[in-house]
Amino acid sequence: MAVIYEINPPKIPEGIKASNEETNSLLSKLVQRVSDISMLCDGIHVTDSVLGTRRVSALTTGKILKTNHPNLQITISMRVRDKDMDSIKQIVQESIDLKLDGILVLKGDPSKENPTDSGLIPSHVVKQLNELGYGKKINFFLSLPSNPNFEKIQKKITAAPKGFMTQVIHSTEQVQRISNKLRPGGFRIIPCVLLPTEKNENSAKFLELDWSGYKENPANFIRQIHSIAGDVLITSPNDFTFAEETLKKI
Repeated sequence: MAVIYEINPPKIPEGIKASNEETNSLLSKLVQRVSDISMLCDGIHVTDSVLGTRRVSALTTGKILKTNHPNLQITISMRVRDKDMDSIKQIVQESIDLKLDGILVLKGDPSKENPTDSGLIPSHVVKQLNELGYGKKINFFLSLPSNPNFEKIQKKITAAPKGFMTQVIHSTEQVQRISNKLRPGGFRIIPCVLLPTEKNENSAKFLELDWSGYKENPANFIRQIHSIAGDVLITSPNDFTFAEETLKKI
């Protein structure tokens, strides 16, 4: 059971090939933020090039965070759109060596610099990684729509991930439905909640999210989600201050 906070690694400025020194400089603000909230949550989830934007890698970010906070659960996203199986296995092995706690395997948005598609399917990748024995050393997760058609996600279920991280949800009913269906099968369910703040409004519009049902008391909504699923992932891409305030309340 965990309260997890999602972070986006910093963007890498155009035309710059970030050295170790430059990467550490870019990450300094994020590292400080995680230090500020490390006692307010159980884990941190690191995204991987959201919307195809070039950022410091999730693995590099996860390594620094795990080194600084060894007792904090650190999970990372891993895009398969722009990778082959050899590079995927390398990232997985490095994650194991770093003692990271899990990997969310997802397709990923097309890269603005390299829009090619490897053709790999996340559920197939997880299944193959499990067959190779990696699943015994690290937890794999797959993404799930907020209102899934369970008949259409059988390949994800058959891949036998540790669990599922949902897309942003807006009601306890959505979480209850998913939990009732999948938790009895031993799957961990991690619902994602976008914090309702003015600075996150553009994200809500992009995701077509209706947060009117929990806007007045997000902390209480998060508690309800956590009580149903056992886990919750909190995201607030443009308002860290509000996220910190909310974490303190819960």
